[in-house]
Amino acid sequence: MNARRFIPQSPKRQPMDDPILTIEERTAINEGRWFSSLSPSLRHDILRCAYVQRYKDGDLIAARGDPPEQWIACAKGAVRISSTSISGKQITLTYVEPGIWFGDVAIFDGDRRTHDAYAHGETTILCVAKADFKKILATHVELYEAMLRLHARRIRQLFGLVEDLNTLPLRARLAKQLLHLVRSYGVPSLSDNSEMRISLQLAQEELAQLLGASRQRVNQELKAMEREDAIRIEPAGLVVRDRDALLRISETDLEK
Repeated sequence: MNARRFIPQSPKRQPMDDPILTIEERTAINEGRWFSSLSPSLRHDILRCAYVQRYKDGDLIAARGDPPEQWIACAKGAVRISSTSISGKQITLTYVEPGIWFGDVAIFDGDRRTHDAYAHGETTILCVAKADFKKILATHVELYEAMLRLHARRIRQLFGLVEDLNTLPLRARLAKQLLHLVRSYGVPSLSDNSEMRISLQLAQEELAQLLGASRQRVNQELKAMEREDAIRIEPAGLVVRDRDALLRISETDLEK
């Protein structure tokens, strides 16, 4: 394959001008669990075909109904995947974290995008054009097996979420969600290095949507966890004070 430089064509997207990944962003891509499992030659061909786009908080990255023109990885920030209810309310389904690739399903099945994707905070994405994705598939048979593993992992995660939704009380699901967020977005608290601040800024309404619950119920559970010294609620977000306590909450409720 010949190295190429691609220019985004969609008038809907107005990325910030900076076409090079920072060291931190490149590390997030290279250390992603799935991407790091690929062979060096495959990783090289993916990266040399890729181009960078940067977005401000709330910018639209891809809209429901768009044709699938890109295979995408989050390099910094988060990508909020959402849908719109009949009443016009946006419902958050998940957040794509740094190191995670997405957007390949629509390329494989040829259908249009099924959800909206927005930048959550200052966000950087790495994109591979559909034509180049297909060229890489033709050149590296390894990628087919790797994509199967990626899709299988997504299916397992989906079944796990459905199982949790139907078998676990909200308290346990909230504890599991907070543990996931602190693994992905945890940074040491300035006041106490034993505490971890969740750097992903989530309103309680957004956290509630991830759990399929009301904001009021999530607020009640958060306050209960705060009384137990498992977390601390601050205006800037949540601080996890005791991860072991959150783990016990999820495991105790799982056994009930």
